[in-house]
Amino acid sequence: MSQHHVVRAGPQTCHWGFFDAGLKPVLTVASGDTVTMDCVSGGPDVLPQGGNFDILADHLAVHRGLEPHLGAHILTGPVAVEGAEPGDVLEIRILAIDPRQNWGYTRIRPLSGTLPEDFPIRRIWHTAIDRQRGIATVPWGAEIELAPFFGVMGVAPPPVYGAVTSVVPREFGGNMDLKELVAGTTLYLPVWAPGALFSAGDGHGVQGDGEVCVTALETALSGTFRLILRKDLKLQLPRAETPSHHITMGFDEDLDDAAKTALRQMIRLIGERHGLCPEDAYMFSSLTVDMRVTQLVDGNKGIHAMLPKRYAPH
Repeated sequence: MSQHHVVRAGPQTCHWGFFDAGLKPVLTVASGDTVTMDCVSGGPDVLPQGGNFDILADHLAVHRGLEPHLGAHILTGPVAVEGAEPGDVLEIRILAIDPRQNWGYTRIRPLSGTLPEDFPIRRIWHTAIDRQRGIATVPWGAEIELAPFFGVMGVAPPPVYGAVTSVVPREFGGNMDLKELVAGTTLYLPVWAPGALFSAGDGHGVQGDGEVCVTALETALSGTFRLILRKDLKLQLPRAETPSHHITMGFDEDLDDAAKTALRQMIRLIGERHGLCPEDAYMFSSLTVDMRVTQLVDGNKGIHAMLPKRYAPH
């Protein structure tokens, strides 16, 4: 019978700005277990001053106890899965995602974002979050419906990489910023190190495709995941599944090359499910697959390809 575990955010359970196969797990679970992971988001410079905004005690404890290294994201984990080995796949069923605080932030900073030449400034908003209504209210009063997800979910990178920044999404996942990964969806990550070593963070209350200014509605989230070891799957890049779509992904500094990678992965998926040759899967993609921009701002840009499940038999 599966067990449920809880990992609270804190200096002993978080790492700030990087992934590394050398990190010791904060928890080890069996395949099929569920785990609730609390996260916090942002350094001391993003905390609101005044107003009716609650600041979490564990957020302040992380600021006191940790320093950023290589990147900006405060990540909870890693959680090891018993028996996971390189070449396996970790299936992450996202069971629930809930905001932990009544505010989030969005900011611009120089040399970042999609239009750095147009906005060489520093500017930050603090947006009120109504958790009961599921609504965010931006500073001038406009209301946006929340659709929370974790911008960063990843396993450890190949050990030969050493420590790598949390900013750039790669074959182990990481800062994918895929807004489709809300509660009720599933993420598949190839395993590169023993135990898989799953971490999550970079909570987003809501985000548009592209995340154009470099931040979404950054906030603290709590996520509940079922972690399932899949030795029957072989992947080289992350995939995802929503109730309605199969999703493949591509990451590259060049958006065209990211699109090519996502499409090649989708051609492979269609071929697997339909038994089609690559030429037929390519043409079928042109009729049924939507190519969407995931994000434009994380070093490696992202494209995701979406295939409706009605066109992909089990």
